[in-house]
Amino acid sequence: MTTPEASFCKALFFGVVAEDLVFPFPAVDDADLGAVHERVARVRKFVEAEVDSAAIDRDARVEPATLARMRDLGLFGLSVPKELGGSGLTRLAAARVVAELSAGDASLGLLSVAHEAIALRSILAFGSPEQRQRWVPQLARGQRIMSFALAEESSGTDAGTIRTIAERTPDGWVLEGDKPWVTNGVHADVFVVLARTSRLDEGHKPRLTPFIVERGPGVSVGGRRATLGLRGAGVARVAFRGVRLPPDAILGEVGRGFRVAMEVMTDARVSLSAWLFGQMRALVTWTIERVQARRSFGRAIGEFPVLKNKVAKMLADAFAVESMTFLTAGLVDRHVDDVSLESSISRLATSEALWRTANEAMQIAAGSGYDTGLPIERRLRDARGGLVVDGTNETLRCFVALAGMRGPGERLTDVERAMVEPVKGFGLLRDFALRKVREAIRRERMARAHPLLSREAVIFEEGTDALHRAADRALRDHGREIAEMQQTQVRIANVAIDLYALAACISRTTRAIEQRGESGARREIDLTGMFASAARGRMQANLGRLEHADDALRKSISSRTYTDGGYPFDVI
Repeated sequence: MTTPEASFCKALFFGVVAEDLVFPFPAVDDADLGAVHERVARVRKFVEAEVDSAAIDRDARVEPATLARMRDLGLFGLSVPKELGGSGLTRLAAARVVAELSAGDASLGLLSVAHEAIALRSILAFGSPEQRQRWVPQLARGQRIMSFALAEESSGTDAGTIRTIAERTPDGWVLEGDKPWVTNGVHADVFVVLARTSRLDEGHKPRLTPFIVERGPGVSVGGRRATLGLRGAGVARVAFRGVRLPPDAILGEVGRGFRVAMEVMTDARVSLSAWLFGQMRALVTWTIERVQARRSFGRAIGEFPVLKNKVAKMLADAFAVESMTFLTAGLVDRHVDDVSLESSISRLATSEALWRTANEAMQIAAGSGYDTGLPIERRLRDARGGLVVDGTNETLRCFVALAGMRGPGERLTDVERAMVEPVKGFGLLRDFALRKVREAIRRERMARAHPLLSREAVIFEEGTDALHRAADRALRDHGREIAEMQQTQVRIANVAIDLYALAACISRTTRAIEQRGESGARREIDLTGMFASAARGRMQANLGRLEHADDALRKSISSRTYTDGGYPFDVI
C-alpha cells in the first residue's frame, strides 16, 4: 500500500500535509550561486546577441554555428555529472538555465530538453555501466545529439498499441517500424527507440523494450514535419527498416520498456516545466514593456484597470508555476523517491498558464499582435506545443487523479477485506476507526507557513481536507468504475493542482519573509494572497460540480451528435 508521506501530492489525497517535503523552499547553495548566475548571464547574452529566432521559425532550421555555441555553453549536459562530461549542476540550477534558454528561443530550449532530460537521462537512469561510459560523455558534451522515439500514428498516449517491433536473432535483434513524431529527429545521431519484443496479435499485452540505435544502415530520417510552432526542434519521421542491433543495444531489461518510458517522462517533466516557464517569463516581460510604451487617450494603456487586471493575473500565474517548477526540481535534488504527481502537475499547470499568458499578450497587442512583424505571433504558436509535447493535458489530469486516489483506494480495499474477516482484520479496523475519529474532529495543519500567511495556510488546509473527502467519496460511490469517470477525475485533479501550487507559493513566500522581512517580501506576499483567493474559488467550483454535475446529459448530447455526424441544426 502507498505510504502517504512518500509524496507530498499523494499525501494530500489521504488528507495529510507532508510539509517537511515542501519546507524550506529549495535554493541553490551559496557556494554555487555565483557560478549559476554567471552561466545564466552567458546564456542570456548568447540568445540576445547570436540567436535569430525569426529565422529559425521561418526556415525551420537551426544553424550548425548555433548548435556549436550551445555545446560551448554546456547546454547538452547541464545536470550530467562532471565525471561523465556534463556540467554537474543540480536539477534546480539546470532548470534555471533551461528557463533562460527557452525565454530566448523555445525551439532551442526544447532541443536541449529532449536531448538531455529525456533521451540522455534514460541512459543515465537505466543504462549499464558500460553503456553509460560509452554514450554519456559524448552526448553530454553535445558531440552527438540524441532523441527519444516513442509515439506512433496509432499510439500517442496508448503505448500498448505500438507497432514498431524488434525480433530476436542469433546475433541480436532486428528492428522494424516507424516513429512519425520524433523531436530532435532531424538533429539526432542516436535514438532511444521503444519497440515491441512480443507478437503483434490483437488482445495480447505487449512487452515493450527500449533500444539504443545509432543513425546508420536501415535508419532513415524524413524531412522536418511542418509544425505550427517550435519549428527549430527538428520534429521528423524516422523509419527503421531491418536495422540490426547487437544484444547490448537493449536499455535496461527486455519487456520493461513501459517502466523506462514512465520514469523518464516523470523526470523530464521537471525540465519541460522550466522550458515552459521560460517562455512565459519572456511573454510577461514583453507585455509589461508593451503596456507601458503604448499610449491611448493620453496615457499608457497599462494604466487602464482592465489591463492592470490582466497583468496582475499574468504575474500571479507566473509566480505560482515558477514556484511549483523549482520546488519540484528541489524535490529531485533531495532524492525524494516519488515525484510523479508533482512533476505531472507542474508540467500541466505551466503549459496552461503559458497558453493563457500568450493569449492575453496577443489580446493586449491587439491588431498588431496578429501581424508576423511582432514576436508575439510566433510565441503564441510555440506555446501551443506545450499542451501536447509529452502527452495531452487531458491524459495527465486523469493520471493525477487516478494515481492520487490509488493509495486511498488500496486502503479502502484492505478495510473491506478486514470486514469480511473481522477477527483477522481487527488491528486494521481499529486503525481505520481511529483515523475517522481524528478526521472528524480536526484537520491537518500547515504549521511551517509564516504567520503572515495564516489566511493562505487555512485555505490550503481546508482544500486538503476537502480533496481527501472528495476522493474518498468518489471511491466509495464508484469503486473500480472510477477509472471510467473521467469528468470526476478532472475535477479532483484540478483541486490537487491548485493545492500543490498554493503550497509552493506559501513555502517560497515564507522563505522570502524569513530572509527579507515583511516589507522586503511584499511582492511575494501579495501574489500569494491573490493566487490563494483565485485557487479557493476554483476549488470550490470543482468540488461543487462533483455534487451537482450534468455529466450524463453531456455524454448523451455527444453521443447523439456522433450519430448525426456533425452539427445537426440549420436556422433556415
